[in-house]
Amino acid sequence: MTATTETPDLSPATSDSPALIREFSFPLPAWVRALPGWMRVGGILLLLSAVALWVRTHNVGGQFWMDEAITVGISSHPLGSIPGILRMDGSPPLFYMLLHIWMQLVGNGEAATHWLSEIFTALTIPVGYWAGHTIAGKRLALMSATLFAFNAFLDYYAVETRMYTLMALLGLLATIGFINGFVFRRRAYIPLFTVAQALMFYTHAWAIYYAAGSFLSLILLWYISDEDIRAGLIKDVIIAYAASVVLFLPWVPTFIFQALHTAAPWDKKPHFGAPIQLAVGVLGGASITAVMLISAGIGYTTVFNKRKRGGVEAKIALMLFCLMFITLLLAWAGSQITPAWVVRYFAPIVAPVLLLIAFGMSRSGIIGALAIVFVVAFMIRPGAFIPSYKSDMQTIGGQMKTLLHKGDLVIVGQPEQMPLAYYYLPGGLKWSNTIGPVKDPTFMNWINAMSRYRASNPWKVVPRLLNAMKPGQQLLFIRPLTEGEANWDAPWTVMVRRRSAQWGLIINQDPQLKQIAVAPENYRGACCIADAAILYKKV
Repeated sequence: MTATTETPDLSPATSDSPALIREFSFPLPAWVRALPGWMRVGGILLLLSAVALWVRTHNVGGQFWMDEAITVGISSHPLGSIPGILRMDGSPPLFYMLLHIWMQLVGNGEAATHWLSEIFTALTIPVGYWAGHTIAGKRLALMSATLFAFNAFLDYYAVETRMYTLMALLGLLATIGFINGFVFRRRAYIPLFTVAQALMFYTHAWAIYYAAGSFLSLILLWYISDEDIRAGLIKDVIIAYAASVVLFLPWVPTFIFQALHTAAPWDKKPHFGAPIQLAVGVLGGASITAVMLISAGIGYTTVFNKRKRGGVEAKIALMLFCLMFITLLLAWAGSQITPAWVVRYFAPIVAPVLLLIAFGMSRSGIIGALAIVFVVAFMIRPGAFIPSYKSDMQTIGGQMKTLLHKGDLVIVGQPEQMPLAYYYLPGGLKWSNTIGPVKDPTFMNWINAMSRYRASNPWKVVPRLLNAMKPGQQLLFIRPLTEGEANWDAPWTVMVRRRSAQWGLIINQDPQLKQIAVAPENYRGACCIADAAILYKKV
C-alpha cells in the first residue's frame, strides 16, 4: 500500500485568510537563527520540560491518598505475585510492575514513587512535539509541546502514584500512530499504534473505550476516503487491531474474572456534566478552556472552508474529534451499566483533546500565538492544579506511631483505606476492616466486595474481635469522616458510612475499652479523604 494520493497543503494559513490568522513568524536574534535547527528545537523542549517540572514538582513529596497506597502496597509484592493480587483488585498489571522495578531502585517513599509519574508527564512534551511535527509541521509541534507542558490534568496526576500519566503518554503514542498510519497512510506508524494500544490494555480498563472509539472513527474515515484507499485501509485496520488483541490475550482470562467480580460499587452513574468535567479536570477551568476553544475555533474556519473541507486537514481534525468524543460517549454509556466515570479515567483522551486544540490554534495566526501566551501565563503557577493535602492519614500515623505496640489491633472503617493506614502506621500490628479481619493489609480485595459487605454483621464480628484482645492490648479505630451525605450516596459509600458508624458505636460502648488518645489533633481539611482515629486500651 502506498501513501495517499492526496498531496496535502498543511500550511497554517493562506493569502486569502483574514490578516489576524495568516501565517506569521516571531523575529529571532541572529545568534539564535545561526544555531542548527535541532539545537533550537532541543533548547525549546528543554526549557519547556524544565519549567513544567518546576511547576509539577511543587508537592512531589506530598502524602498519599488511599488509591496510591493500594498501588504501592500491591507493587511491593514480588514481581511474579502482582498479577495474582491484581485479580482481586481489578486493574491491569503494567504500571504496578513498572512501579515494583522503580521502587527496587529508588524506594517506596512518596517523593520517590511520585517521580515515576513525573517522568511520564515530562515525556509527553517531546513526544507531543513529535506528534505535532508528524501531523502538520513545526508550528503545530511547538504549540502541542507547550500544551502538554502546561496542562492541568498532567499537573495534577504528576504527583500521584497511579497509572494515569502513563496512560496519557500511551494515549499520545497511540494517537500519533493512528493519525499517521490511517489518515496519512504512513504504514510504518501502524505498529506504533498497535503496540501502544496493547500497552494501554495492560494499563487501564478505559483502553477498551479508546480502542472502540478509534475503531468507530476509522469506519467514518473509510466512508469519507477515496475508493482506492478503502481496501488498503481495511486490511491495515484488521491487522492492527487483531495484533493488539493478540498481545492482550495473556491477560484476558484475568480481565474477564475482574469484570465479573470486581466492579466499582463506589462510583455513581454519570449524568450530563462531561463537558464541565473535561473543561475543569483536563484543561484547567472555564476561562482557559474558553480561550483555547475560541482560538482553535477561529483556526478551524480555515480548515473547514469550502476549498479545504474535503482535504486531509479536515480529516485530521475530524479524526481527533471522533477519538475524543466517541471514546467519552462509549465510556459514558458503559458507566450507565457499570459505573466507572471519574476525571482521572480521562487519561486516554488527553492527547486527542490537546492535539485537536493545538491544531486549530496553529491555524489561527496571531490569535493562536496570543492564546498560547495566555495558556502559559495562566498555568505557570506552582501548586495551582496540584493537591496540597490529599489525606490526613499521614498525620494520624505520625501522632499514633509512638503510642502503638506490636500486636495492637487496627480497625479501619473504610476498607479500601487499610493499605493507606498500613503505609503510615508501624509494623507488627493486627488488622481488620469493617467487613472483618484481614491477613494482608497491603491491598483491597474487591472480589464480590459489595455482597460480602452487606452480609457482614457488626454485632457478631466486633464482639469476637474485642473478646480476643488481652488486657493491656490496644485498639485503634480509624473512621472516615462522612459528613455531607451527598458525597456518600453510591452503593459502596452508603455501606461504608453505615458500617463505620455501627462499628464505632459498638466499640465506643464496650465497657472493656478505655479511650486514651485521639488523632488528628488539628484537622486541616484534605482534598480527597479524611479520617478521625481513636485509640482504646482494653482494661
